[in-house]
Amino acid sequence: MTILIADDDADDRMFLEQALRSIGYSHDIQFVEDGEQLMDYLKQQGMYTEANAPWPNLIILDLNMPRKNGFQALEEIKADARLRRLPVVVMTTSSADEDVLRTYNLGVNSYITKPFNFNRLIEMMGALKTYWIDTVKLPE
Repeated sequence: MTILIADDDADDRMFLEQALRSIGYSHDIQFVEDGEQLMDYLKQQGMYTEANAPWPNLIILDLNMPRKNGFQALEEIKADARLRRLPVVVMTTSSADEDVLRTYNLGVNSYITKPFNFNRLIEMMGALKTYWIDTVKLPE
């Protein structure tokens, strides 16, 4: 069981990991810092291999990243027959209606606005874990 988090902000990555650990998620968490690294990870190319890039069961994707942003990465994921079944949850600071609509049109599974309160982040991660990890049957 692996969660792959794509977020360029080091603090956000740390808070997401802390929130997941605090709600009892003990499995693997992997991180990439932009959409280019995300696609390299998923395609196991460049610095990513089968040994250091386990197949994710869930992707948590920020939209605002350098090099290749979350919209571009999401579009590429959903256009790839091998990758499109991966559940992708956008977690971003934007609550703009056009961003929500655009990501759903690209095939995102869920859209969440990042909370500014750590306790709320813990609640959100708990809900994500309950649904995506403990409840849903995902393709392998």
